[in-house]
Amino acid sequence: MNHEQPPSAEQRPDLASLPAPEPVSLPVESPLPEPEPHEQELTPLPRIWVASLSDYNNGVLHGAWMDAAREPAKIQADINIMLAASPWTARTGEPAEEWAIHDRDGFGALRIDEHENLRWISMVGKGIAQHGLAFAAYAEIVEDEELLASFDQEYLGHYDSLHAYLEQTINDLGYDRILDEVVPPKLRPYVKIDVDATARDLQFGGDLHVLAATEGGVWIFRG
Repeated sequence: MNHEQPPSAEQRPDLASLPAPEPVSLPVESPLPEPEPHEQELTPLPRIWVASLSDYNNGVLHGAWMDAAREPAKIQADINIMLAASPWTARTGEPAEEWAIHDRDGFGALRIDEHENLRWISMVGKGIAQHGLAFAAYAEIVEDEELLASFDQEYLGHYDSLHAYLEQTINDLGYDRILDEVVPPKLRPYVKIDVDATARDLQFGGDLHVLAATEGGVWIFRG
């Protein structure tokens, strides 16, 4: 992890503060515009493998795969069906009541605990089914059920790199066109926005979260 001292608010670049000289008229509302629609990666529907602990603790592996992109009550209903079919119960007559999640699939790098709340699993599972693994990455960042609903506002898109995102942002906001119009042609090749420094400062300042995407490239979220 890079432990360089983050720049102060006064030192961080503010792209939106760059003036738009006359006669250029360019509306700029934010240095971080909404991305253009992007193609959603193909992601297997998330699922969990739930085991009966009564069987597991007595040397029997009994459980089932269950779709996670459903309401918690439906997941719980499948768990109850799995427990009712317990070999331990059939042999001893004792009900199998305890369970644990022993595996998961389709959640990307998101951690799922053995006794994860089914409401959390349901919300994340449905989000992944709708948005792909970028939603799992977002869940890993926020770790809060209430914040999951903000995914559409916080997700800026999938890009080859943060550098590529900022280059597109600068182009979309028209700053290169402004420089073309106001800087003398002989000097223009030497007048550029320092994209690498901007990327570094936006990350150090907490303005952006950048995570490696499963399919390559990065997912970018607002800070």
